[in-house]
Amino acid sequence: QVQVVESGGGLVQPGGSLRLSCACSTSENIFSWHDIGWFRQAPGRERELVAAISSNGITNYTESVEGRFTISRVNAKKTVSLQMNSLKPEDTAVYYCNARLRGRSWYANWGQGTQVTVSS
Repeated sequence: QVQVVESGGGLVQPGGSLRLSCACSTSENIFSWHDIGWFRQAPGRERELVAAISSNGITNYTESVEGRFTISRVNAKKTVSLQMNSLKPEDTAVYYCNARLRGRSWYANWGQGTQVTVSS
């Protein structure tokens, strides 16, 4: 299993930007085999998958963030970033990252997450 630590959250005004980072504690080889996803959970709502990047670099996004968020990975650094632009109040949530091997489920253990608050 891949252990993850999220960072980079904070308070930002609507229209602003933040860059989240997901650092993974595993070898570079094992990290490179994994898809990585960024999820978020707002108060009173289900956790949702926001963006994901596959082991071979294919990305996908939920519709509400398409064109505003960009997910990227650097295998040599075992990190995945989520660049968030044009932030909206509805993006306010705790953001988590997780990993999975191709064709498998996301790991059951979750990190602490990082709080993103978009407010004026």
